[in-house]
Amino acid sequence: MNMNGIEIEEDGLSSASLFSKTNPYSYTYDDVIFLPHYIDFPTDSVNLTTKLTKNINLSIPCVSSPMDTVTESYMAVSMAALGGIAIIHNNNNGVDQAGLVRSVKSRRIPFVSDPIVMSFNDCIHSVDDFGDSPCVFVTDSNKLLGVVSKLDWERLSDNKSVKVGEYMSKSVLKGLSSYSFEQAATFLAANKLDYLPLVNEVDGEVMDLFTSDDVERIRGFPKLGAPSVGKDGKFLVGAAIGTREQEKERLEHLVKAGVNVVVLDSSQGNSIYQLDMIKYVKRTYPDLDVIGGNIVTAYQAQNLIEAGADGLRVGMGSGSICTTQEVCAVGRGQATAVYKVSSIASKQGVPVIADGGIANSGHIVKALVLGASTVMMGSFLAGSNEAPGVYESQGGHRVKKYRGMGSLEAMTKGSDARYLGDTSKLKVAQGVVGAVADKGSVLKFIPYTMQAVKQGFQDLGAPSVESAHKLLQSSVLRLEVRTGAAQAEGGVHDLLSYAKKPF
Repeated sequence: MNMNGIEIEEDGLSSASLFSKTNPYSYTYDDVIFLPHYIDFPTDSVNLTTKLTKNINLSIPCVSSPMDTVTESYMAVSMAALGGIAIIHNNNNGVDQAGLVRSVKSRRIPFVSDPIVMSFNDCIHSVDDFGDSPCVFVTDSNKLLGVVSKLDWERLSDNKSVKVGEYMSKSVLKGLSSYSFEQAATFLAANKLDYLPLVNEVDGEVMDLFTSDDVERIRGFPKLGAPSVGKDGKFLVGAAIGTREQEKERLEHLVKAGVNVVVLDSSQGNSIYQLDMIKYVKRTYPDLDVIGGNIVTAYQAQNLIEAGADGLRVGMGSGSICTTQEVCAVGRGQATAVYKVSSIASKQGVPVIADGGIANSGHIVKALVLGASTVMMGSFLAGSNEAPGVYESQGGHRVKKYRGMGSLEAMTKGSDARYLGDTSKLKVAQGVVGAVADKGSVLKFIPYTMQAVKQGFQDLGAPSVESAHKLLQSSVLRLEVRTGAAQAEGGVHDLLSYAKKPF
């Protein structure tokens, strides 16, 4: 390289050289590091808009994993509100999974509440029956008849056995679950209400209890960007399905519920079962995008692309709770897998999802620059307010359960089909059950994480995901392999104590 008459030796390695056929090593994200490039734009001008599939665009490159301790409707509405997307797990029956999809489709506010509902003839015996709610809704066949506030109940005489239908307030202002946050907040303020029932506009079913506290809480988070919505104005949401024959019935339920994309959920996606299912989906529902996987090689990728996959999910044994590489001796380092699959997929316009191994914002930067268009996260989102499950106390810490879909516990609910082991008499685990510390809301930590990703892109001189791919492919961006000592040096070290707070 010649600059102003001075010959400068080219630094680092090109991606083609680092991941060449002659290099026998399989690298993880921590094994590699990018060398900085030239900055000529501010951080906030970095555009993280990207593609999930050939036909689905996202404002941020974030996808929540289809795990039963990560993604149900609450996670899905929040991820869509942030500009990403969630893939609802299939460790349930098709009707229940479709119900979760409908739940997402009926909402436009990034929360899912659990309003207390009673029938006309029920009685409130104790203030504990209200839980943390300011009121109880009275319904008939899920349709709202009236409301009983704590104040209504407290005004009763000593006889608390009166049926709620006899003293409920029948004149109830209500909003629609399809209201945006600002619409609901404005309605609440304009009518000087402390709370508002939100009902489904189709059948009048009570969906949520929206309160003034919710307004303050949501406004306290970083400002949301462009949400992920379809042409109908509803949140985008995906769902996982298997490859067995009976999954075709599940798929029909999901399509009727309005699902936008399906992910064929398999630990090893290069199978006749998955190829046949991809072809079935594209033949039966040509307007529905299908994501194939999981895969880690270019050969696997080409098979799925030729079958008609609109996106590819990359990763095998790289998740924090996955033991596939240990148990089955197959898989690949995630950095190498993402690069190899992306190299073949990019030539055919098929986006890649880097699934697993994401522990920090730097890993997201590496996955995207190495060729992925989005990252799929499990443990990164587990433990959040929006993840399924309840918080427990463990060793003085507030935690939520997080389990691999290959754990024996998850397999008892049906996830063994993901590992093609549903017909086997002997079940062998390829995952573990653990716990993750309380992370708070994804509405807070995902925006901060995306800001960190933008800073990483700025250091690399890449103003967008697409430009990062081009800089890598043209060998402008250079990499090096880090020794164990270099990895230690790159993290926090030589301190007696410290508090690691990313924001």
